[in-house]
Amino acid sequence: MLTKVLIANRGEIAVRVIRACKEMGIATVAVYSELDREALHVRLADEAHALGGQTAAESYLNTERILEVIDQSGADGVHPGYGFFSENTDFARAITERGVAFIGPPPEAIEVMGDKVSSRIAAQAAGVNGVPGTTEFLSSADEVVAFGEEFGWPVAIKAAYGGGGRGMRVVDAKEEAAAALESAQSEALKGFGRAECYVERYLTWPRHVEMQIIGDTHGNVVWVGERDCSAQRRHQKLIEESPAPEFPAETRQAMGEAAVKVAKACGYYNAGTVEFLFQDGEFWFLEMNTRLQVEHPVTELVSGIDLVREQIRVASGEPLSFTQDEVDLRGWAIEVRVNAEDPAGGKFLPAPGAITTLVPPQGFGVRWDGGYEAGDEVSQYYDNLVGKLIVWGSDRTTAIDRMIRALEEMKIEGVATTIPADLAILRHEDFRAGEHSTKWVEDRLDLSTVSAPVTPAATDDEPPKVQRDVDVEINGKRFAVKLWVPDIPMGVVTAGAGAAAPRPRRAASAGVGAAGSGKVTVPMQGTIVKVLVEVGQAVEAGQAVCVLEAMKMENNIGADKAGTIAEVKVAPGQSVGPGDIVVVIE
Repeated sequence: MLTKVLIANRGEIAVRVIRACKEMGIATVAVYSELDREALHVRLADEAHALGGQTAAESYLNTERILEVIDQSGADGVHPGYGFFSENTDFARAITERGVAFIGPPPEAIEVMGDKVSSRIAAQAAGVNGVPGTTEFLSSADEVVAFGEEFGWPVAIKAAYGGGGRGMRVVDAKEEAAAALESAQSEALKGFGRAECYVERYLTWPRHVEMQIIGDTHGNVVWVGERDCSAQRRHQKLIEESPAPEFPAETRQAMGEAAVKVAKACGYYNAGTVEFLFQDGEFWFLEMNTRLQVEHPVTELVSGIDLVREQIRVASGEPLSFTQDEVDLRGWAIEVRVNAEDPAGGKFLPAPGAITTLVPPQGFGVRWDGGYEAGDEVSQYYDNLVGKLIVWGSDRTTAIDRMIRALEEMKIEGVATTIPADLAILRHEDFRAGEHSTKWVEDRLDLSTVSAPVTPAATDDEPPKVQRDVDVEINGKRFAVKLWVPDIPMGVVTAGAGAAAPRPRRAASAGVGAAGSGKVTVPMQGTIVKVLVEVGQAVEAGQAVCVLEAMKMENNIGADKAGTIAEVKVAPGQSVGPGDIVVVIE
């Protein structure tokens, strides 16, 4: 059995792995960026090492520094979590070549299945058909146009090495192809370090159903039930559940067997997910995620299987602790992703900032997998997932009602979250009837009256002093000391003694200034990646004037009125804050 595991990730998944390791008596090593110095995963680990930098590229995607920490810490296993390096063949090989266990599949399987184009080829060879699409990377927008003309519009451009909807663009007509491809490649490069994309047919009303599989190094591969992940926005999941509603038993069996075929075809072991699109009684292979999924807790609740524990057992060379015949799925589980986004009007704008209050719900069948606590900061540089709320019920109706109660009980202040939109989904008759699809949230759900709660104002009272555990670094290794300091949340600066008063937060807006003012502002903190207009250019109301990247997502900032560009106040690469003016229109 492994004795010390380094978690090459952050947030709630790092916390999840640390907790599983502690239960197994395994020491844990955390890594962190400058912004995550006080993060929850750092506080929970047995030891922690600084990576330096702020952005993902400077920290969690810094291979050389992570490898140094592995050597310094003496870790004999590395868990990549999801995102970052979890599906990176070179990283997995660099780990295994050191004689360290990679808690994931073999590099060869990642190479085949981590690339969505080669995975389609492998699935077809295993007798599992995929959605019609290209089996080569796109080199130009002309290839997108040719595919659309042959198979019909719309089509979907997808990042070959991506996931979570990032690096994906839906193209409705040939005139949109060039801009969509450029945007998809840009987002894929920033999020996954690879810009390659492919194109496939875009189904009109599909459901996203995926199979959890896990295998060991002794030749055993099993499927552990399905998850329905159809409640999505911007092709990113909001709510997941297991089992899938209105899903025939014979289809479940066929899909599970197909998932095992795909896994065995590439010599797969450890945890993975084979994703399918399901429409009109048929299903097609979509892709395989060669890692643990964000939504794995719903499978755990209906199966009683700790998937992270099984991952560690497999990486230690042990066989699975159960067989296919022993998988016993009971009841219904639902997971809601609580993201730092403002869902007002269905826009789902990223909302980074400090969490002033966080009180998870409690009660029978309720689980909270969080990566933050009150006082922590949700940064613009990383994924905006605050945590996951998961409930179990004896049936779907019970699970839905329990989740609604739990969301109403949950208290988060300081940042806007997706909870109001989650409640709207759960209460809707279409969702309760299982009649939604991957396009339902954006095409049919009315979120015009949804708004994020207002953050309470801070008080000016002098806080009392309390004992704090403070961490220092010596040669990059973390040590804990105790100090008596004012009782204020981490990251809050008080005025006085040469310190400037903190900048007041502005509420997120729709991406423009006051209606018709001509002073176009950004609604959130982020980085300008592209300026689309120039001084003297005529623009129409709603026309995109620049592209803002925040929390690994690109957002078009639109003109608030028609007119002529009088001033461009930003440039690519410039950081901006909520309410900053980017363009002036006359």
